[in-house]
Amino acid sequence: MIGNAQAIINWLFQQGDNEKIYEIKEKKQRRSLTQNAYYWVLLHQLASVMRLDNDSCHFLMLQRYGVYEVVSIQSGINLRGFFKYYEPIGKGTVNGKEFTHYKIYKRSSQMDSKEFSELLNGLVDECEEQGIVTLTPTEIANLKFIEGE
Repeated sequence: MIGNAQAIINWLFQQGDNEKIYEIKEKKQRRSLTQNAYYWVLLHQLASVMRLDNDSCHFLMLQRYGVYEVVSIQSGINLRGFFKYYEPIGKGTVNGKEFTHYKIYKRSSQMDSKEFSELLNGLVDECEEQGIVTLTPTEIANLKFIEGE
């Protein structure tokens, strides 16, 4: 069953079998695949104007509008196999060992709908500054309905 807390509680009370065990988990809103496709179309156009490859332009958008965590990792450890989008932001020493502090950016494929909307809105703003034609905010919001969400 999917519903808000009240609906789920009511449904549970209507179940007659007290022997059954139920598991409840939050249903997270994922980003729309149509909005995701639109993001990559716009990103390609912006990358062309800025003379960047798509991955570099995407990392720039993540740096400006994405979600990140700060982690400290012992200096000298190569992060390439662990994270795709990261940047060093400082160093520190703990118990005589040097650590590098990094911003680790969440990949867009792991973002929820709110986080992805922030990223997409930032990209749209960047495109408009460069004279790239974009959809209106209403048209972008309506993209999710193409998929039947």
